[in-house]
Amino acid sequence: MNLNELKYCPGTLAENHLTYSPSCLRNMFNGKKVNHILPYEQAKESEEVTEQFMENRKRISISGVQEKLSLLLDKNLLRLTKEGEQGTYILKPIPRDLKNVGQVPANEHLTMQIAKQVYGLNTAENAMIFFKNGTPAYITKRFDVNKEGGKLGIEDFASLSGKTKDNAGANFKYEYSYEELGMLIQKFVPAWRVEIEKYFSLVVFNFLFSNGDAHLKNFSLLESSKGDYLLSPAYDLVNTRLHVDDSDFALDKGLFADNFKSEKYKKSGHPSKNDFIEFANRIGIIENRVEKLLNLFLEKQQFVETLTNHSFLNEANKRAYLLMYNTRRNYLNK
Repeated sequence: MNLNELKYCPGTLAENHLTYSPSCLRNMFNGKKVNHILPYEQAKESEEVTEQFMENRKRISISGVQEKLSLLLDKNLLRLTKEGEQGTYILKPIPRDLKNVGQVPANEHLTMQIAKQVYGLNTAENAMIFFKNGTPAYITKRFDVNKEGGKLGIEDFASLSGKTKDNAGANFKYEYSYEELGMLIQKFVPAWRVEIEKYFSLVVFNFLFSNGDAHLKNFSLLESSKGDYLLSPAYDLVNTRLHVDDSDFALDKGLFADNFKSEKYKKSGHPSKNDFIEFANRIGIIENRVEKLLNLFLEKQQFVETLTNHSFLNEANKRAYLLMYNTRRNYLNK
């Protein structure tokens, strides 16, 4: 894309910004004036950069199939980490082997921004960023590294459930239900009554925005300043149906451990409001809180359309994104 024609902040998507807005710089880059253009060519255009990227990937400890690179902020400049350095940012270039593959960074960025700005979910700080030739990438700030550069304790739910590739097979991240995942929160989180509401809202959000890859490794507990564990900020939120023909839920059992489905669910093939009410009851949400938590997702949100129209998706995918959102919201309202 032409980087001289930016109209919206590549972080917050606020209008009338030619680069990162002050609020984005404050939250994402500790107030430093960071350029939205990386000091790197796209890897495939430079053998030297390709070698640097390959070496960097050996050191990063973030799991997942998508290519991820470790960056840190050196004064006002983002650069690849060197051996022995602790990265504070994760860079995700355009991946491979997906439909609409060039739209993945914009998709993840938009979905994360909607989660935070429209629905008030606690998310990892994130932004769009660009290689020198204008190719987009997604960048997110690590929440498991403190201001002094030390690592905070973090456990994903595959680990908490005791599932590994060795003991549960290649599909270990998916063989579970969201109800069972909620029970793990009750087990491991002292303040689970508060955190379970955040978890419930995240599960509803993932359905509403067609995130069909919300598996066990995409939920985590993070060590707090007091030494206990809370639900981590949300990460890897993306509308997967723009890229793959997946199901409503990543976990094989869906919402419920016993594969329960309401009559409306059985008829339409998609969960309804009643299914999410039942889900809320099963994971321990206080009855008079359920409607309040759900209502935000049932209402049509004009802000979703605004952010989508400001996003870096192309016009066809903006339309598809909003169509999927409205379709899922209609299922929720039944």
